[in-house]
Amino acid sequence: MAKNQTNQQRPDRWDALHGTHITGRSYIDGAEALAIEMEKKWGTDRLRLLVSQELREKFDRQRYLFRQAIESGTLETVRREAERMCTALYALDGAAKASGASPIDAEIMEIALASGTVLAIVGEPDDARRAFARADGRRMIVYTLEEVATILSGYPSVNATKQVWPGATVTKVRRHVPDPLDVIAHPTGLDDALDDLWTTEQDA
Repeated sequence: MAKNQTNQQRPDRWDALHGTHITGRSYIDGAEALAIEMEKKWGTDRLRLLVSQELREKFDRQRYLFRQAIESGTLETVRREAERMCTALYALDGAAKASGASPIDAEIMEIALASGTVLAIVGEPDDARRAFARADGRRMIVYTLEEVATILSGYPSVNATKQVWPGATVTKVRRHVPDPLDVIAHPTGLDDALDDLWTTEQDA
């Protein structure tokens, strides 16, 4: 309800109307898709640690402005900050390559835990050393596939869920860009106020 009231009080917000919400999400999704690709290439939260302090500060300031635009900006603000976010990501990518840093090993999978710690999964125990070698100041824990199997063996109910409903997920950690239409519960007109934002999640 609070979100709906905010939209009504700020008719110039990027997500105030169905149409502007779709346009805004197209800019946001483009920036977030690029961020996901950079994480796949350089590792979870690793790229910003591979560049100079000055560039890292500029990048973090841009992340702040991008988040601020999503929270309360106009459509033009979202467009501008999303494009600048992409520019910032490409700048870090170029600086990391110029410094001689190496992208992550494709055989080591990474994802961020809710605590902010990076979880790395490797095939063999010997691969754990390679994972820790690229921690680059990040908090990291490493599991081998055998250790993951041992842990999951202690949770048969989780395994049963995955077997009964193939594709079911047990975590909300995000690794994809969401569909902007998912938050529109009742499509009517592009110029209608987006008063039904988050309705689908509340009804779930």
